Amino acid sequence: METLVEQRRDTRTSLSWPVSVWVPKANRFFNGQSTNISKSGVLVNLPMTTPIGPDSIVEINFPRTSTLAKQKGQYARIKLGKVVRVDREGSLDSASIGVGITFTDQ
Repeated sequence: METLVEQRRDTRTSLSWPVSVWVPKANRFFNGQSTNISKSGVLVNLPMTTPIGPDSIVEINFPRTSTLAKQKGQYARIKLGKVVRVDREGSLDSASIGVGITFTDQ
C-alpha cells in the first residue's frame, strides 16, 4: 500500500485550457492542455514524446481569447515554472503525460 502526502499549498481549480510549454532541452514548444491550476502551479497534459523530467525549467504560455487580449493588452499569459512531477500513467490518454509544474515567477 502506498501513502501519498499532499504537498499542494493552494487550492486547485479544474481548468481545461490550451497551453504551450517551452522546453529548453528540446529548443521548442510542445502544445498541450491544462487539467487544473492554482496560484502556485498547474497540471498539464503534454505529448508522450515531450523530453521533460523533474527539475526541468519551462515556460508555460496560456493563450488568451481576442476579447481578453484586448482587455489585458497581450495575447498570452506567460509563466515560468519548474517541473515537480511527470506522470506517464493516469494522463488523459495513452498518447500524453501529466506534468505537474510549480510557478517560479510569483
